[in-house]
Amino acid sequence: MNSVLSAYGMSNMLSGASSGGFWWNIIGGIVFSIIGWYAFRHGKREKSMPPMVIGIALMVYPYFVYNTFWAFAVGLGLCAALYFWRE
Repeated sequence: MNSVLSAYGMSNMLSGASSGGFWWNIIGGIVFSIIGWYAFRHGKREKSMPPMVIGIALMVYPYFVYNTFWAFAVGLGLCAALYFWRE
């Protein structure tokens, strides 16, 4: 299993030393996906495109960002964009 993960640059996901960061990444992905789902629903109800697009981005980006720091940075940045880019 580690050889398969190392081929994709994720070899330390199963080791005990970095598993704490891995779990924080999952928790952050869940929290930001819930915020994105709410933003998408709100944008669809109000027929407003910016919350829908940011909501989709919040739901999708955790699948592509594996570093915990960058996962939280992107999530917080998208939440800030959702807050400041309202109509």
